[in-house]
Amino acid sequence: MSDRYPVHCLVWQNSVEELNQLLSENSDDIEVVDPRGRTPLHLAVTLGHLECVRALLRHGANATVENSQSWTVLQEAVATGDPEIVQVCLQHRDRQQFTQRASSVPRLLQRLTESPDFYIEMRWEFTSWVPLVARMCPSDTYKVWKCGSKVRIDTTLLGFDNMRWLRGNRSYVFKGQENEAMFLEMDHDNHQIFSETITMPAANADSSFSLPSEDAVAARLTSPIVTTYIDTEKITFERSKSGFWAWRNDKSEVVNGYDCKVFSASNVNLVTKTRNEHLTEQDKKRSKKSSRSPLESFLNFAEEEDAAAAAANGELLSTFRNPCHITMDDYFNAEVDLSGRDIGRPIEQSTKIGRFKAQISLCEDHPVSLPEQILPIIDLMAESNAHFRKLKDFITLQLPSGFPVKIEIPLFHAVNAKITFGNIFAMDSPNTGVTCIRDGDNYVCAVDESVFDTPSTYSVIGDLHHDRLRDEDDELLQFAIQQSLLEGGSENDQVTLWEALNKSKRRDDLGALQSEDEQLLQQVLADSMGLDTRRTSSTPVPGDDENEEEEDENYRMALQLSQQEQEEQERRQKEEEEELLKILELSLIEK
Repeated sequence: MSDRYPVHCLVWQNSVEELNQLLSENSDDIEVVDPRGRTPLHLAVTLGHLECVRALLRHGANATVENSQSWTVLQEAVATGDPEIVQVCLQHRDRQQFTQRASSVPRLLQRLTESPDFYIEMRWEFTSWVPLVARMCPSDTYKVWKCGSKVRIDTTLLGFDNMRWLRGNRSYVFKGQENEAMFLEMDHDNHQIFSETITMPAANADSSFSLPSEDAVAARLTSPIVTTYIDTEKITFERSKSGFWAWRNDKSEVVNGYDCKVFSASNVNLVTKTRNEHLTEQDKKRSKKSSRSPLESFLNFAEEEDAAAAAANGELLSTFRNPCHITMDDYFNAEVDLSGRDIGRPIEQSTKIGRFKAQISLCEDHPVSLPEQILPIIDLMAESNAHFRKLKDFITLQLPSGFPVKIEIPLFHAVNAKITFGNIFAMDSPNTGVTCIRDGDNYVCAVDESVFDTPSTYSVIGDLHHDRLRDEDDELLQFAIQQSLLEGGSENDQVTLWEALNKSKRRDDLGALQSEDEQLLQQVLADSMGLDTRRTSSTPVPGDDENEEEEDENYRMALQLSQQEQEEQERRQKEEEEELLKILELSLIEK
């Protein structure tokens, strides 16, 4: 056992000095995974051995890796409830993410240098099969220029903030050089430029990443741990069919002028896991209250409650580290069944699984290469864009042959993304700096390098710090938004999405549900209509002035109540739209 997992065994025994000595001599086993799916760093975090965690991180242990249950080192650190472990793991996670990005960007640009130049447009359409949610979904077109080791990407959809979609006109420019890259963000609305030179950090770059603040650590320790991912293990691709019965044929379609075969991806599961064992009872009540959504009930997603053995919160007792009293021999013996037993704090976890069918349209003779030209672009954007990360995870599967002209994949439980590639080489619609040249039966693209120049009238604001490019942990951001929405108004002041979705049903059942004012309004309207009918169909009788005055009063009352009802309907409609915006915002926040 100690021969197969020497680092793990020293971590288990919390032998810090021996661990430091072993890692100084040989760190080859620092990323070995034990029979339970944990690296030594995962094991040290789960057991709460702080000094072992520090020793492993000093010797380069990967702080961004996931265990067999798809939990990262930082997420497992939060689950311990130990602020010191969270702080050190967060510091090294941030440093390693920055280092990975700093090394990957020049490599991706160098890879692009070897491929032909091109221009392409990526149309993103966010869709939902829930009608009222679908009405709020946005769309955007990414325009991509590539010339040598230079890439420019234009976009207009910047994000979602304060219940509104953020729109703007931005260009992101990458310029590759030897062992480094220049990154520019051009704000065309304000005529400003942010810049950053991306270089490989020095080996002792730890000093540039200070310890996270106590507030940042506390925010994680008081928020649920959430992970969302597409389960790719069981995904299968098959040709879609069209027609009926015996006349069913393989489905094909023309997308942006290209003949495509249509495939369906079955067994696409979108999994969301949430853990709460580190939260106090007060934090649990707050998060449960804020995260409960009628949308989840309406969509009827599968939900499985896992291992809800709750332990006392806030106390770091030794029993939390090994509550099932598992021996070291049993833990490292793969033949021993530990079903229902594990080390670490007892887990309180809920799992939601949304099952989808993704579609993809593939063209076998497309002029652009997916692996050589498009994948590097997606890799560049995936560094700071959660939607592109989902797209990258999907298209790096073993797809059928061809270029994916159109892809439809799930992003979140209620929202899909449809990505369409078009305007290849600006053949359909001309664009700045792009020339399409016919070469026999083929076309080639020439991109003018002026496309990547910065306007002389723009002001250079300064360096673009790496924090600007790195997304916050999605589960933390989602929880913060939930809390801000909850504090913005009481539940009694809000119209639920369930009510919005059943609006038509409410109208059909109005007689049973209407208020006294609504009943009075209907009665007055009926009476006034009846009186008006009598007045137009009969001859006025002298001495009926009192009746006419009463009718006029009823009529005025009907108009007043009708106006009040109209104002009430407008208020409800506004509240429903605000509720839908909130639901959409929560749906579009990715892990």
